[in-house]
Amino acid sequence: MGFRLNVIRWASLTASKAASKSAEVPKGYVAVYVEEKQKRFVVPVCYLNQPSFQELLSQAEEEFGYDHPMGGLTIPCTEDVFQHITSCLNGL
Repeated sequence: MGFRLNVIRWASLTASKAASKSAEVPKGYVAVYVEEKQKRFVVPVCYLNQPSFQELLSQAEEEFGYDHPMGGLTIPCTEDVFQHITSCLNGL
């Protein structure tokens, strides 16, 4: 089953809005925040098993441990890098 890039939805959110938006994550997806501008992305959970995405998760663990500033998983990279990686995973 393939996913198109347009299934990755994002919205710029403050920490208080993030909590209220958590219910908007559809089944089979996970919300993450990109550190640069704290943008929220909703990505398919199948991305979590991909080596390139796992590298982002390792970087998040190194930088934040289990204490993420937004209350959710924060990825320590720029939005451009994140979008490049997820666009490469788009063809899965």
